[in-house]
Amino acid sequence: MQEPLLGADGQDYDTFPEKPPPSPGERARGGALQNKRVFLATFAAVLGNFSFGYALVYTSPVIPALEHSLDPDLHLTKSQASWFGSVFTLGAAAGGLSAMVLNDLLGRKLSIMFSAVPSAAGYALMAGAHGLWMLLLGRMLTGFAGGLTAACIPVYVSEIAPPGVRGALGATPQLMAVFGSLSLYALGLLLPWRWLAVAGEAPVLTMILLLSIMPNSPRFLLSRGKDEEALQALAWLRGTNTDVQWEFEQIQDNIRRQSSRVSWAEARDPHIYRPVIIALLMRLLQQLTGITPILVYLQPIFDSTAVLLPPQDDAAIVGAVRLLSVLIAALTMDLAGRKVLLFISGYAMGWGPITWLLMSEILPLRARGMASGLCVLVSWLTAFVLTKSFLLVVGAFGLQVPFFFFAAICLVNLVFTGCCVPETKGRSLEQIESFFRAGRRSFLR
Repeated sequence: MQEPLLGADGQDYDTFPEKPPPSPGERARGGALQNKRVFLATFAAVLGNFSFGYALVYTSPVIPALEHSLDPDLHLTKSQASWFGSVFTLGAAAGGLSAMVLNDLLGRKLSIMFSAVPSAAGYALMAGAHGLWMLLLGRMLTGFAGGLTAACIPVYVSEIAPPGVRGALGATPQLMAVFGSLSLYALGLLLPWRWLAVAGEAPVLTMILLLSIMPNSPRFLLSRGKDEEALQALAWLRGTNTDVQWEFEQIQDNIRRQSSRVSWAEARDPHIYRPVIIALLMRLLQQLTGITPILVYLQPIFDSTAVLLPPQDDAAIVGAVRLLSVLIAALTMDLAGRKVLLFISGYAMGWGPITWLLMSEILPLRARGMASGLCVLVSWLTAFVLTKSFLLVVGAFGLQVPFFFFAAICLVNLVFTGCCVPETKGRSLEQIESFFRAGRRSFLR
């Protein structure tokens, strides 16, 4: 009998029978191939997050360049710069809204692939921009693609990954987003702003090529009645020498009990609304820490402070530290647990990667596609308000005011983590959902 997620007693948590533990020889033969294939599928998907991180901070080196541009059609005022920085988040909110439909209509994989269309178009518009409208439209399109992938990729990764590595793989979307941001900062030291947009096309095209040969999520295929295709996808992901029948039957049993979409009446059931509310609040509080306006305006922020190094160098250093922190989180998440890292670490090790992972883990299957899109919508509408107002608040009251607000939100996050966030380390998605279905109040401890 496994321990429950948060230490509650009772027999109803262990919904599915334990699979007999494999011998060391079986683990050695099956584990390596299993993880290699899951890693490959994950890498193909999270290239979308790389593009997202790259596009998000595109304005950091570009705004200073355009504020000093001699071309009157491209010269940015402070007000125009705030729109150039923030309109990306409006596009991301629209992408999250579309994910509420596309995630369940097309499936996780095809939705990720679809995001390449607005992403490629947006980069092309910015690379060839001859006026502010082309820059704004390009930012909105790349934001739409980012919002769509932000909702779809964590769900895809969590649904194809076995429990033992789901924490590490669940951190890869944030890891690749941070790597994409670092790449932009580094290239910003070498390339003019138009060529930065051209370079952004490369990961988009690579993602399309790799994802085209990857399987869809077995859970999604089963939810669409494609049992044989789902079994083939699971067998490919786990390796030809791995017995997947037990895992397949476990997933199949859970999906059969949830064969229809959630109705409004069922949404009032605690096992549906509690994990959705927790996920929504995590996304809201994550944005209220101020991470998006800080990243979008990172170089202008350093411009306004008395730092020793050039602002573009400082931005690259921040990107490198974020990448190292997320890498540490990915390596320790399945050992230390999600909740511990939320308590003891900073944004890049805690509230950055872990909230995305927890969102994809705790949302119920029947509502996962729509609820993940709703979470992204709330997240990026909040980001828009913060990003649009950040420069105006700094101009009126100084840099310290928004940062005091962000610090206060971090204290709220600690209380929320202690009261409401469950520990999901080492649990299958079916076990996590069974925990909420049991209706215990202990998940709030």
